[in-house]
Amino acid sequence: MASQKQPAGEHGDDVLVRKLRRLTVENDRFAEVLREAHGMHRTDLNAVAVVMDATRTGRSVSPRELAEALHLSASATTALLDRLEAAGHVRRERSATDRRRVELHVEEPALELGRLLFAPLGEELAKAWTEFGDEERRIIDRFLTVTIEATVRTKKALPPKP
Repeated sequence: MASQKQPAGEHGDDVLVRKLRRLTVENDRFAEVLREAHGMHRTDLNAVAVVMDATRTGRSVSPRELAEALHLSASATTALLDRLEAAGHVRRERSATDRRRVELHVEEPALELGRLLFAPLGEELAKAWTEFGDEERRIIDRFLTVTIEATVRTKKALPPKP
């Protein structure tokens, strides 16, 4: 397979990779500060995000699907859900269409906490992005989509833990 020519200079692949890595680190630091300020585990925030994202797209998530998404054991997922339920962030409920299935739902306290924690970042990002027109945003969206897909493919190709 022939190697594709990389753009040179300030927008070369190596520069973009470094900036993505820096963004990842800054996002992790941001989440860590929020987590610590509100006494939540990293997995707690990730779990609420998984359930919220599913809800936004009209899907429900089962405890098993959450465990798969977060790479947790069944017992760790149960402990996580017990903690989130006790804090009022999620509730477990039998499916209306399949009583054997348990579905996870986000509760208002989690939504309020999400707004409190992430609204300032969302506002700051919206300000930073005002200079980008529709065409640039389409390119950015495509860039982010293919970058996420490449990351997922690479993760799946990693050798299993010894």
